[in-house]
Formats: sequence, C-alpha cells, structure tokens
Amino acid sequence: MSDTPNLRQAALDYHAFPKPGKLEIRATKPMANGRDLARAYSPGVAEACLEIKADPATAATYTTRGNLVGVVSNGTAVLGLGNIGALASKPVMEGKAVLFKKFANIDCFDIEVDESDPEKLADIVCALGPTFGAINLEDIKAPDCFVVERLCRERMNIPVFHDDQHGTAIVVGAAVKNALHVSGKNFEDIKIVSTGGGAAGIACLNMLLKLGVKRENVWLCDIHGLVYEGREVDMNPIKSEYAQKTDLRTLDDVIPDADLFLGLSGPGVLTPEMVGKMAKRPIIFALANPTPEILPDLARAVAPDAIIATGRSDFPNQVNNVLCFPFIFRGALDVGATTINDEMQLACIDGIAALARATTSAEAAAAYQGEQMNFGPDYLIPKPFDPRLIGVVSSAVAKAAMETGVATRPLDDLVAYKRKLDGSVFKSALLMRPVFEAARASPRRLVFAEGEDERVLRAAQAIIEETVESPILIGRPEVIQRRIESAGLNLRLGDNVDLVNPENDPRYRDYWETYHKLMCRRGVSPDIAKAVMRTNTTAIGAVMVHRGEADSLICGTFGEFGWHLNYVTQVLGRDGFRPHGALSLMILEDGPLFIADTQVHLHPNPEQIAEIARGAARHVRRFGIEPKIAFCSQSQFGNQGEGTGGRLRAAIRLLDDQEVDFCYEGEMNIDTALDHDLRERLLPGNRMQGAANVLIFAHADAASGVRNILKMKGGGLEVGPILMGMGNRAHIVSPSITARGLLNVGAIAGTPVAHYG
Repeated sequence: MSDTPNLRQAALDYHAFPKPGKLEIRATKPMANGRDLARAYSPGVAEACLEIKADPATAATYTTRGNLVGVVSNGTAVLGLGNIGALASKPVMEGKAVLFKKFANIDCFDIEVDESDPEKLADIVCALGPTFGAINLEDIKAPDCFVVERLCRERMNIPVFHDDQHGTAIVVGAAVKNALHVSGKNFEDIKIVSTGGGAAGIACLNMLLKLGVKRENVWLCDIHGLVYEGREVDMNPIKSEYAQKTDLRTLDDVIPDADLFLGLSGPGVLTPEMVGKMAKRPIIFALANPTPEILPDLARAVAPDAIIATGRSDFPNQVNNVLCFPFIFRGALDVGATTINDEMQLACIDGIAALARATTSAEAAAAYQGEQMNFGPDYLIPKPFDPRLIGVVSSAVAKAAMETGVATRPLDDLVAYKRKLDGSVFKSALLMRPVFEAARASPRRLVFAEGEDERVLRAAQAIIEETVESPILIGRPEVIQRRIESAGLNLRLGDNVDLVNPENDPRYRDYWETYHKLMCRRGVSPDIAKAVMRTNTTAIGAVMVHRGEADSLICGTFGEFGWHLNYVTQVLGRDGFRPHGALSLMILEDGPLFIADTQVHLHPNPEQIAEIARGAARHVRRFGIEPKIAFCSQSQFGNQGEGTGGRLRAAIRLLDDQEVDFCYEGEMNIDTALDHDLRERLLPGNRMQGAANVLIFAHADAASGVRNILKMKGGGLEVGPILMGMGNRAHIVSPSITARGLLNVGAIAGTPVAHYG
C-alpha cells in the first residue's frame, strides 16, 4: 500500500483521469469512407478469413495475433495483496499490458477470470488460443499456477509463460550471475539458503540449478522452517524436490556459511545476527515487497562487503520482472515460437547480465539522474528504462528459439533484426543508418568544445563503440576524469580519447599565435589571443580544425548559437567556406521532415534562400532520401505581395535559372506543402508529387518556431542542427541536445568532406 495519503490519492487519480483505466484500443488502418469499410469488414474481410482457413500461419500476417499477448489472472496471488479476486486484480493486469506496450510495443489484452479451480482455469485459457500469439499467466497462487501452466503448455502451440515464476527467475539469475562475477565466486561452489516455497521461489531455485548450482547446496525454508525429508506440513511434490536429509530445522540453523540468501517471503525474516553467520562477502537478495527480509543498511552494518538486491526501486539492484518479460515475449513472437524453452530463458539471462557489465546508456542515465550506474556491487542488472534491452535481449531470445527448433518463422538476418529493434526505441537509428555507415568508412577526429559535459562524455563513449571516429575533449582533466568515473564510462584520457586542457596545454603557444595571425587585422592583440585560447573552448576547437589537428568541431551544448557561430566563422570561414544555413531533421511518427534555416540567417535574401535550398538537398540525400523542397510562407503561389513571399519567389526564379537536380515548389502554406491533394486543387499540374519533406522559410523565427513546436508538441526528435556551408568542419548544436543527439551529430561530422558540401 502507498506510504502516505497523498501518494494514495495520486495513484488513484492516475488511474481515474483523464480517462478511467490505463488502456484503450485504437485502429491501425484508416476508416474514413465506404471503401475502407468494405475492406475492413464485409465483404473484404472474407478474403482474410479464407486465407487463414487455408493456412492458419497467415493469421500472423492478416491479424494482430502475431503481436498480441493475453495477460490472464484469477487474482489469487496479487503482488503483496494476496487473494483479492479477479476483478480487484484488473488494475495490475492493465498495468502489465501497459508495460508490454511501453517497453516492447506488444499489444495486450488483460483477461481476469473468476475461476479458482486450476484445471478449469487452464481449460478457459486454452480455449482462448486462437486469439493470442502468446499467454502471460499472472498472479495465480501456488501450487495452482504450476498446474495451469503445465496444462496450457501441453495443449497450446504458443508460448505460455508464468511471469511470477520464470520472469522473476530470469532476472534473479542475471543478478546472481553478475553478483558472483563481482564476488569472485562460482555457481557450482556456492551454498544457497532460500526462504519462500511459492512459485517464484521454486522457479528461482530451478533456474539457479540450470546455471550450475548443485542441488545438495540448496537449503529451502518456508514459514514452517526448513524443507527436510519426512516433513509433512505444507508440502507438495515441487517443494519436496528440495528436501534435505538433515536434523537441522530452522533458517538460523542452516544460514551459517551461506554464500547467497534468496528471500521471496516476508519482512524481517533475515536478522542481522544471521547475516553475521554467512560467508565472506555474502550475497543477499531480499526480494519481499514492500518490506524486504532485511533492510540493506541493517545487513551492511554486520557485513559491510555484502552485495544486496531488493525488489524496491529506492534501493540499488532492484529485481524487476520488466527487465525480462517484454523482451522475451518480443523475441518469441517475432519468430513465431511455439514455446519459451530453457534455452530462450538462459539467453535472456545472458543478455541482461552482459548489458549490466557494458557501459551504461545515456538514456538510462537520464531516466535515473543522480544514481551511480557503474557495474559493481550496487549495479548488477540494468535499469528498466535502458533502451538497449529490447535489441540485446529479444535478439538473443529469437536466436535461441531458432537454434532449438521452436521458431515457426525463423529470421533470415539476426543483425538486421536487432537493428530494427533498436530503431523501435531509438527513433533516429534507422534514418541515421546510411550516415553511420559513411562515418565508419573513414576515421575522423572530432573535437568537442564542451568536453566536461556529461552528455559529451557519454556521446564520446558511444562514438568509440559505434564508429571509427576519435573523440577529442576540451576541458580540465581532473573534472573530466571525475565525471567519467561517476558515470561509469570506459573513457581513458590519452588512450582511447585525447584531451586538450585549456588551463595548461603544451600547444598553448601554437594555438594563440595561430589565432592571433588569423585575427590580428580584426583588432585582436596578442594579449587578447592569449586570453581567448585560455578561456574560449569553441575558439580552441576551431583553431585545432584549422591547424589540421581535428577534422570537425562540435560545440553548443551551452550558450547561444550566434556566439558560437561568430568564432567558428572567424577561424574556419575561409577558403570558400561560410555558413549557408542551419538544417534540422525532425523525426516524426509518419516519417522525417527537414526544416531550414533555423539559425544562421534571420531574414535571408533570395540568393541566400537559393543557397539554403541547394545545401539542404545535398544533406537530405545523405540520409538516403530524395529531397522534395517546399518554400513556405503565408503567401500562396503569388497571392500576396507583402511578407516573405516576394523573396521566396525570387529564390525560386534563381533556382529555375540554375537548373538544379532536385524537386522544389512554392511559395505556399505549410499545409499545402504537406498535402498533395490540396496543392493540386490550388495549383493543378504543379511540379511536386506527394508531400514535401523539406520546408524552407524566409524568416528564422518561422523556421525555428515550427521546429520547436514539432519537438515539444508533436513528439518530434531533432537531429542537428546541421551547419551547412562549412565543409563539415563545424557543427553547432542546441543546449537541449541529448547524448544520443550528440552521437548523431558526431556521425554527421564523421563523414569526409568529399561526401558533403
């Protein structure tokens, strides 16, 4: 239950407003006219029905079944609430469905069944088989849950997964695997003492045996004490498998020298005195909710070196099933698995464990600001909001399903599948693919002016992992090193990342003399040049590019665009290079949309507008997209003499004379640019087909305003801004940019000048 009345009311309001509940159903196809109705229902729907009758496997093509999970419960063992009944369990099952959608884009129906007989419940679930691609059993009490799952798995040819058992077991398995890695112990050597003989507890022990633990080293206790041979109280065949032949009877009797305590029972079960009897560097998984078997501070008071996990989010190492179930179902559904077997579960464990040992993602760090997330005693498993989970875990599960012969729709290319999964959470991933491929073809040196910014550090880490580029950081080494360690990054100054210390660098004299030579007839004295090269990291980065010590500068994580542009132009605006405009790529739900000029020219003249269009066309093609450029204004095809229309019309005439190789049209309103039919009504036979994908404005306020509205209200993800006209030697980002955004700009900057303009 919630800790305070305020939290309780907030939770109730969350469920009640603005609509009751947490789910709704939306159509995936248009239903705008009679033609749509005829295809969606009678008579067109008959064609899909006949195809499925002829080949049942086509249900995955013509219906949602291949991406639909049923969450089924009878409400007999709900969270820490116990047997509250099917109806009262509905908020939990709706929540489970929401998690499926949020983390793995799996559609889900929650089904609450008022049936306590396990065999009858299994009959009901099996009868629902034609509806679903998989079944998630939830919150069914033990031992009934074992019966229901066994019967359903025997009779249904789709995955049936009791998450309370196997989801918990998988996450516990991953956490124990990494805890043993940290403590230097092995599965086959450890002694385990477990409390809780329910579904989750037994499943966790079964999983640990599969990982190498010896059955004779497992001591299971429940509310009645140790499970031993000959005990008759509260026993069942599954619990009896862990019965020990011994005279010991209590948890206190068996806890001495235990390497791992696994608690899935209740509060206060493990006392500090018991912890003191455990082996050196004990591993304590106190997973009871909301109050664990022992609080971490009590355990550490006795064993400071203890490695501790709980089921709570306010302590490190939360064992949370959401790390598992969305992704194991995603992989199983995508290959049409007939079951979720041991190999798929072990692959899930390996994926989760490996991800925790890898560098923490920037997105997870942003979601959990202030938390330490370097692999070690307090970070054994990744966070649920780590976007890499779906790609790593689901592809591992799919691979295991194919290798074990349970996949009815095996994938041809696992690498492409993982890339697609990553693209489902990283909006920019698929669109940026050709840019990253070009960047990998030629190693380049990227200098980051704001090298002390954590976003920059995380981007540098990702650049090292995902490209062949070499990051250079400008900043104070002690500050950068401290932040690298705090973020748990694998950046080594002077090794895989270079450093320029503005306070003390051996190249300082070379830099200020270079800057003075460039600026001496613009009022910059030697003293001013010295001061700039000590304090202005953008100018330092630009000088490095000018001197050939870096190939491209990335700056702007703080400060105003024009301020950075001034120094970039001073140093690098030579030999035909000058800023033409700033181009932003907005990734929207229905595809990409480019916008220019958002930054460089406040009121561009016709020549500048034409130049912006030519630059935009070149850059758009870098993403594998053929540009269709619309010049946008309040004026529509010459109907207004005032405003920006005149300058846009003059720019169009310039492009007409130049015979450029891209499609453009205008001037027109934004809706006209994006609506082919509307444009045809206003100007039949115009030169553009379909919707424009590049919008160019003759006023920076308009361009920037559209960009920001799409970003803040339209759910658009911005890539850029891309500084056009500088030969890819500098890019100025916005202060709101994320680490992923910096990685994308780094990939753009990583393309050689020959590819650019």
